[in-house]
Amino acid sequence: MAGRRYDPDRRERLIDAAIRVVGRKGIAGLTHRSVAAEADVPLGSTTYHFATLDELLVAALRRLNEGFAAAVGAGIAPAGPDDGGEAPDLAEELARQLGRWLAGDPSGDRTGVELEYELYLAALRRPALRPVAAEWCEAVTALLARRTDPRTARALVALMDGLSLQVLLTGAPYDPGYVADVLRRVLTGAGPPVPPEGG
Repeated sequence: MAGRRYDPDRRERLIDAAIRVVGRKGIAGLTHRSVAAEADVPLGSTTYHFATLDELLVAALRRLNEGFAAAVGAGIAPAGPDDGGEAPDLAEELARQLGRWLAGDPSGDRTGVELEYELYLAALRRPALRPVAAEWCEAVTALLARRTDPRTARALVALMDGLSLQVLLTGAPYDPGYVADVLRRVLTGAGPPVPPEGG
């Protein structure tokens, strides 16, 4: 009898296939069968690596989370030889990198970005995804804490998350100047006082 074909990359290919399926059909269209067909593997391979659809979604979300973290990481680069020993303005750099991330791929396709948020927000209904969403927040906060304090870093993550979601949901154009300004207000504590309720 022939042995099982050695395919060390099959699990990764299944994750990629799941991302493509959700990108086309949404989470409702994700099944073990649809992923197996997309990856061109036997159905049993999908259930062998991922016993449940939640396990597959968790793996997909972890993969997609790398995109935003990479954008933030690029925005906190240390000072280079051309910077005169001073680190670039954090608000400006984060606004620039966030804009690049939201722009999508080189053709301007935002499918990957939208898919990342679709899976991220799916944690509202799928408890299995919540630890992954929390990991994402903690990882990005840790990156930002290299340039500021942890409390401010957490506030920056919440603000960038909200700004990104607003752009994606409303279709409003991304304004890097505005984003840099509001990020800077968090970093410096600047801004007009908030009027009391009913005032």
